[in-house]
Amino acid sequence: MNRKLYLLLPFALLTLHACTASGDPVEGNAEFPNDGGKASSSDSKSSSSAVEPDVNSDIFGLFDWVKIPKSSITRGVNSFGVNAFSMATTEVTQKVYKFVMDELPKQSKEGDKRAVSNVNWFHAALFCNAFSKLAGLDTAYVYKSVIGDSVLVDLTIDYSAIAVRLPTENEWEIAARGGTTTTYYWDVDVASKYAYYGQTSGPDEVAKKLPNEFGLYDMAGNVAEWVNDWYDAYPKKQSDNYTGPESGDYRIVRGGGWSDKVTVLAPKEREKHDPALSKATLGFRLVYSTGF
Repeated sequence: MNRKLYLLLPFALLTLHACTASGDPVEGNAEFPNDGGKASSSDSKSSSSAVEPDVNSDIFGLFDWVKIPKSSITRGVNSFGVNAFSMATTEVTQKVYKFVMDELPKQSKEGDKRAVSNVNWFHAALFCNAFSKLAGLDTAYVYKSVIGDSVLVDLTIDYSAIAVRLPTENEWEIAARGGTTTTYYWDVDVASKYAYYGQTSGPDEVAKKLPNEFGLYDMAGNVAEWVNDWYDAYPKKQSDNYTGPESGDYRIVRGGGWSDKVTVLAPKEREKHDPALSKATLGFRLVYSTGF
């Protein structure tokens, strides 16, 4: 592909979505690129420049993306606004994770199309940086050094970066609801048509269940998904593009996993885990943001 075409890819995606119904998918490239080197996962380069990046469409196209429109979510009497962003239609798979990171954590069930699991929050952040670099984007996670297996020292998240990252908690819930206000995004339909849950042996292949109204698969069940925010009580004052408290002990996990009960799958449910925790029920998905 002509490299000049890469320059406009993500912005062309956003323009395309703005002209179509919210949640319409943009088709990605199902094949893996066979050229280009791997990015260093420990490189914490980041930029808040508004200059359009030279995007590698082969990398960016490893996922299909849907545009989530500018929205708000109400909790109690407070409303929290969220800018438009794009979200990958599926959770990160084992095949993509291994391609980007050159390694794969031990999986309870192996399979290229299965959701990757046993990934702690730090590894998910490092994946986002590595994927962003391979795609020619900025990186959102800025840190001084790495301790041990993955702990990122003096970590900050640059939300102004044009980058791939984990969603904020509010972004995740708005995307999961798919424009609905019911307890589950499938309302009173049969839960097992939409979610892989109540199982005993590990995650399934992605996108085998029905998607929500935005075209997002497995927003309930399969693997529970890390988000960016530190865990705390919700703020008592409304705030646009809220990114959570500045510090904490636990990161938030959303969506429930393959071993959970159906009640855990409701979009409003939240869990908290040590960001260094990895287990067979934990995975993640990506958002692409042009900054706020």
